[in-house]
Amino acid sequence: MELTPAAAELLRRLREAHGPLMFHQSGGCCDGSAPMCYPDGEFRTGDSDVLLASLDVAGVAEPVRFWMSKSQFEVWSHTRLIVDVVAGRGSGFSLEAPEGVRFLIRSRLVGT
Repeated sequence: MELTPAAAELLRRLREAHGPLMFHQSGGCCDGSAPMCYPDGEFRTGDSDVLLASLDVAGVAEPVRFWMSKSQFEVWSHTRLIVDVVAGRGSGFSLEAPEGVRFLIRSRLVGT
């Protein structure tokens, strides 16, 4: 799992404003298909979630944990996931929403 430079820069700004961060991606349609960024621990994970990575971001004191629902992980388990940021309105619950951007997952098949 990796971050684009734009995603890393946005995470630095969000960390400064909100403290430690986490991602969760639930799968499904609409907002559930996008990674959501929350203050660390604000989204409660459980047995139906998988911790995919603890992302190290230059300029951020602690890793940003990335959780995904097990069912979504099964679909994407053969890919390398890349967290990116694009212009546009995302979920109102994700921390980047007021910035006029949204996080997005890009993927590459493993081995390519």
